[in-house]
Amino acid sequence: MPVITCVEDLRQLAQKRVPKAFYDYADSGAYTESTYRSNSSDLAAIKLRQRVAINVEQRSTRTNLLGQEVSMPVIIAPTGLAGMQWANGEILGALAAEKFGIPFTLSTMSICSIEDVAAATRAPFWFQLYVMRDRGFIRALIQRAKAAGCSALVLTLDLQILGQRHKDLKNGMSVPPKLTLANILDIGSKPAWALRALAGRKTFGNLAGHVTGGSDIVSLSQWTAQQFDPTLSWDDVAWIKQEWGGKLILKGILDVEDARLAVATGADAIVVSNHGGRQLDGAMSSIQALPAIAEAVGDQIEVWFDGGIRSGQDILKACALGAKANMIGRAFLYGLGAMGEAGVSQMLSILQRELDVSMALTGKQTIRDIGPDILVR
Repeated sequence: MPVITCVEDLRQLAQKRVPKAFYDYADSGAYTESTYRSNSSDLAAIKLRQRVAINVEQRSTRTNLLGQEVSMPVIIAPTGLAGMQWANGEILGALAAEKFGIPFTLSTMSICSIEDVAAATRAPFWFQLYVMRDRGFIRALIQRAKAAGCSALVLTLDLQILGQRHKDLKNGMSVPPKLTLANILDIGSKPAWALRALAGRKTFGNLAGHVTGGSDIVSLSQWTAQQFDPTLSWDDVAWIKQEWGGKLILKGILDVEDARLAVATGADAIVVSNHGGRQLDGAMSSIQALPAIAEAVGDQIEVWFDGGIRSGQDILKACALGAKANMIGRAFLYGLGAMGEAGVSQMLSILQRELDVSMALTGKQTIRDIGPDILVR
């Protein structure tokens, strides 16, 4: 076992342990991947202002999100097919988040179902919803999330049309998925992953048994591809808010005008996000969009950030530019693919330690103290 010092170490280990098709599914962007790359490179270009001789002995990374106290301003983002990085991965991620004291968000396109995760955990988790043409199915998903005790609904708005990811097509991660000789040989070279996969869940848990005529991953993939709704409008957001009746987070906001429209819906938080660079290639990075959105609406709604976070320093930079919380997707999948629940826990510990040290060296003691004054202008 190599010494793990950072999220990059976990990424490299996950790449060795997870079959290429599933690793690439998690670690890819749309088309030329320019937006995917800029999410990280634009964060890296921001420089922190080092301060000295300031008492930082009483530091704390704790904060409050939507009335919930959390151990640091981090949320595990919804990620599709997490259960194919490590068997039953969504359950393991939820358990790691629960123990660490941060929220976990379950994707509509998860391998483990809402009920699976609820049965394995004690703390309420969040559920992420895609708007699909079948509104009856959407209503049923919302009711299932309520029955499972989910404490917030994350509505993803930037997947009306599916962006093309070249790696997925080349690896056979199409709809329906293609089993190629290269995939078979690759899986055969990773026997530990294959053995876990045999014992784990293998289909879309939130869809199987709830979609007419679909039970296996192929038929459910085909159904889903036809269900993403290009007619999605703010009226649909209002309808979902009424159906849900609880805390609502809108994810996929990248424009100030859309942020203002989101505020008008009465949502509780928005997530500045470009879907990890997996949708509109050529869009601005999330960190580039964040300051203007936070300035425009940050006193009316909680503004959160998603896109490119790989370190505690990245979290600190996003908070300095107006984010009250940060969603992590790929860092979660790297930890999960590397070592299962233990890898997710280690990833969270790494981020918290890096955040804590970076706060100290910029002269800040609490999350609410963090502002643009810590950045080099």
